[in-house]
Amino acid sequence: MAQDPEAPAPAAEPSFEEALAGLEAIVERLEAGELPLEHALAAFEEGVRLSRACAAQLEASERRIEQLVREGGGWNTRPLVPGESEGEG
Repeated sequence: MAQDPEAPAPAAEPSFEEALAGLEAIVERLEAGELPLEHALAAFEEGVRLSRACAAQLEASERRIEQLVREGGGWNTRPLVPGESEGEG
């Protein structure tokens, strides 16, 4: 079955920065309290989607960092501890 050439292409996932900026804009609109209920609900749903996209990208980045930590002559994984830097410990 052929696809409709005029149908919009599926939207690509936004970058982390784009998703975070969108989430911050939604929070500002919701906190202003000026949106009608249906618009507020739609904004909330979009915020949840963006929040999940940010969380997924952060988890993927954490896995990459764990895989790239080099210890003693070979590549080993080490869990990333938030707030930990090489100068600490």
